[in-house]
Amino acid sequence: MRKTAAKLLTAAALATSLATVASGSAVADPAAGVTPAAQDIVGVGSDTIQVLLNQFSADYNASLGAGSTAPHLYSWDATGTSPITTKTGATSIARPNGSGAGIKALVANTSATVDFARSSRGPAATDAHGLDFVALAKDAVTWSAPSTGNAPAQLTSAQLTAIYNCTTTNWTQINASLPNATIKPFLPQADSGTRSFFLGAIGVTTPGACVTTGPEENEGTDANLTDPNVVFPYSVAHYLGQTVGGHGTATDAPGSLTLRNIVVNGATLTPITNNVINTKFANSSFGRVVYNVVRDTEWTATDAHGQALQAIFGSNGWICTDPVAAADLASYGFLATPACGVATLT
Repeated sequence: MRKTAAKLLTAAALATSLATVASGSAVADPAAGVTPAAQDIVGVGSDTIQVLLNQFSADYNASLGAGSTAPHLYSWDATGTSPITTKTGATSIARPNGSGAGIKALVANTSATVDFARSSRGPAATDAHGLDFVALAKDAVTWSAPSTGNAPAQLTSAQLTAIYNCTTTNWTQINASLPNATIKPFLPQADSGTRSFFLGAIGVTTPGACVTTGPEENEGTDANLTDPNVVFPYSVAHYLGQTVGGHGTATDAPGSLTLRNIVVNGATLTPITNNVINTKFANSSFGRVVYNVVRDTEWTATDAHGQALQAIFGSNGWICTDPVAAADLASYGFLATPACGVATLT
């Protein structure tokens, strides 16, 4: 019954996945043969929203029309060959993997190299001053486990805290009826915004010694995540994009991982309802806003560069108002937010 309940949580999504996961449409990095121009708007950072930004890039640039000299939009993936030369005349940089690394690259360079950072976490006390976190969409983060593994269909927030603090290390501590097996909690790599958000949501400052760091976020195909006792945080939107949206690839896919419920204040919250993020889950402590981060001096500027940033990311810009962008957002599993384009200054 336990394993059946876990499978039913995302049965519809998984069925769609089997039919569509091999047909992914996301394009990694600027298209082959395309070198962004010096005036183009170029971003790096988060793995979670990179495929969405890749799609935005294709559709926004198409909206400008053939031969347009207006700044185009481009996005470099979190992983791949490194270093990268992001645009014409740019200084080559190590490829930033994750929200934290993207934000650091934004701070360390100028618009000659990086114009924005993709971020799946909000502003942090450790971030540099003078950055604008521009709201993009709503997402949520839950925990995942292999479909045929030993994990139950749901855990409480407190149980997740204990697992990642390593005070709960065996499934029998969760429920005596569960297998007598050691829980294996994993976290994405250190600069991951999903890692940062998830740990904040469960109130863990420093993960315990039993926690393994390393897999790329939202990639259940990692061989380390096939163990029947694995627990791993996962973006609900990215999961929906991989499965229901059909945007998964051979590596960017959930593999055997399925999303699980979280009990918050006595209420069982299911991440997905009718193949979209459950609104109650998105509005809980496990719901989050994802962002594009820019330099405030450029975001508020009235020159051509500032106008280009606003035309793409602003409240009245293409991402927040164009129906094609809205369709992209839904296809990749994210929920629209009325705060789209609103900036939070660090």
